[in-house]
Amino acid sequence: MKLELPRRLRRLRRTDAIRRLVRETRLDVGDLIWPLFVHDESESSSIASLPGVERHTIDSLVRCARDAETWGIPAVAIFPCIPPSLKDPDGTQGLHPDNLLYRAVRAVKKACPNLLVITDVALDPYTSHGHDGLLSADGLSVENDRTVEALCRLAVLEAQAGADIVAPSDMMDGRVGAIRAGLDAGGFFDVAILSYAVKYASALYGPFRDAVGSKIGKDAISKATYQMDVANRREARTEVDLDVAEGADIVMIKPATYFLDVIREIRDNYSVPVAAYQVSGEYSQIHAAARLGWLDYERTRDESLIAIKRSGADMILTYFAREVAEEISRGRFSR
Repeated sequence: MKLELPRRLRRLRRTDAIRRLVRETRLDVGDLIWPLFVHDESESSSIASLPGVERHTIDSLVRCARDAETWGIPAVAIFPCIPPSLKDPDGTQGLHPDNLLYRAVRAVKKACPNLLVITDVALDPYTSHGHDGLLSADGLSVENDRTVEALCRLAVLEAQAGADIVAPSDMMDGRVGAIRAGLDAGGFFDVAILSYAVKYASALYGPFRDAVGSKIGKDAISKATYQMDVANRREARTEVDLDVAEGADIVMIKPATYFLDVIREIRDNYSVPVAAYQVSGEYSQIHAAARLGWLDYERTRDESLIAIKRSGADMILTYFAREVAEEISRGRFSR
């Protein structure tokens, strides 16, 4: 039987060349942001729950920054891991002008002045309780306004160290506007704000908390009173509305793969650039399944990133950034 079909879509799938010709979504090296961890030790150390990712010394962090420039990655995001002895309930080490993060930022900017440096504006790397904010006197809740005051000071110190973009990840109400006002008052008009506008209280952050040492005890800390409920979609637009009105230059959805519908919702309804964070749990799941032989590592890695880009993300924070940048540059990226 010969079907009389005016259109046969398989014509455009027949060869690799024609599939590439009509491909709708492409991932570029310029879409990638590389998250990097730094600690104040004499040697780098591996992170068991994040295969292939290390806590760097400042020297090895600088080498990574140079690698990023070599492969065309436009930005790195730096996260500090400080020893428990420097942590306290108020996260005061975060406000020390010569702490690990600020020294690391200065070193990277000195070595690679044209590389964009993004810094996390949150207290969880510095607090002994692991929360992103300051606790009430009874220790039962995170105080919003007092936390925002500390975050403003943190953002200004990051800008003074040389950060090009500050990224508040705490999910406190009103923090974007307050940080913008603080940066402007300090003369940092050109420092941009990448707001974690839509950050869900996800189960996928465990390896990250291992990496920065913010996991306290064997059980995960609940951050449900300030991070978003994973069941909510409409609320994401309210969060973005507020952050854009307060001066956010870029908005982020985190995690990425489990929330592709939310990325598309924000992309379709806002003109600001949209970032997505392929978080530690997403990355580690791919590694774990591939090690068991259940998935093809490279194809799954590449498909996951294409899915995030296809959903509408302009930029992606991913621990795959370095290896994928090399694959793209060498023409070996599988999608």
